Amino acid sequence: MSYLTLKNINKIYPNGYHAVHNFNLEIEKGEFIVFVGPSGCGKSTTLRMIAGLEDISNGEFLINGQRANEWGPREREVAMVFQSYALYPQMTVFDNIAFGLTLQGVDEEVIEEKVKNTAAILGLTDYLDRLPRALSGGQRQRVAIGRAIIRKVGVFLMDEPLSNLDAKQRVTMRSEIAQIHRETGATTIYVTHDQTEAMTLADRIVVMKEGYVQQIGTPYELYMDPVNVFVAGFIGEPPMNFVRGKVAKGCLAFGANTLDLTAKLGNRARQFEGKELVFGFRPEHIELGKREKAYQISADVELTEMLGDNTNVYITTQDQKAILKVDPHDTPEVDSQITFSIPYEHVYLFDGETEEVIK
Repeated sequence: MSYLTLKNINKIYPNGYHAVHNFNLEIEKGEFIVFVGPSGCGKSTTLRMIAGLEDISNGEFLINGQRANEWGPREREVAMVFQSYALYPQMTVFDNIAFGLTLQGVDEEVIEEKVKNTAAILGLTDYLDRLPRALSGGQRQRVAIGRAIIRKVGVFLMDEPLSNLDAKQRVTMRSEIAQIHRETGATTIYVTHDQTEAMTLADRIVVMKEGYVQQIGTPYELYMDPVNVFVAGFIGEPPMNFVRGKVAKGCLAFGANTLDLTAKLGNRARQFEGKELVFGFRPEHIELGKREKAYQISADVELTEMLGDNTNVYITTQDQKAILKVDPHDTPEVDSQITFSIPYEHVYLFDGETEEVIK
């Protein structure tokens, strides 16, 4: 296991494109870190700099306290699992898993024992004599993971390893990757654009946007205490609802609704007079009807989606739209008008200009 330090890491390409800005992170031994964000946010570029596949333009990268900027991929003792599996089609599962050890000249008996142990962990024992084309997508991904973990390196790097799998396979592989991490205890950095993967796998999540780190924290911290509108909207499914309005006489008005901000901010509501604020709430944090110590909002029901354990209710109030998550037994009629409550403690307020959270 290794611990990693990234200090003010930047990636600037020859054409001047600045892909990663001042990336700072301390990764502990055995930690499972997930980089998450939309396409083009710099997460894969950062992973490739850690792997030694991309040069670091500025900043310092340390492995176990030693500067590693100039080290090659082999010196860094990292193993990488790619989105494309990158298996050798002419080799059996056994030979694909054993490939790294074979290159190192490891004794054949040792290789056979390690391959069998790795295959047992991954549920591949019955497939060792097959070629990759005879495997499902999930099985091929397990072979790619097996090729990485058999080498007992200090760091595992995974770049969107589940993106080529169907929804059921992704769920299965998520649990298998989590189990492998528990068994190996390896320091792992995982890149994805899927916030569900991030939330279910990570010890800590790094949320990125346009090359900048937005927030670093545990899944719980990012869900309960987002620092800005981007993080609040990216983490959670369905995403957080946002409505915009201007503050007048201590109240935020949108559609037919007027919300007294002093209930949430107290006397601090005065300092936002005349400013635009973003009012945020999660779909699951509402209650149908009226309740005390909560904001009441009236809206029209546009659409409902019955999902089994809950129903998504799509609502609108003039030009503002939102999604509510309700019990299926309480599903309202389409085209009806409803009133729902949001407890004060579940309301988020953000500055309309900076989009940063107002504590």
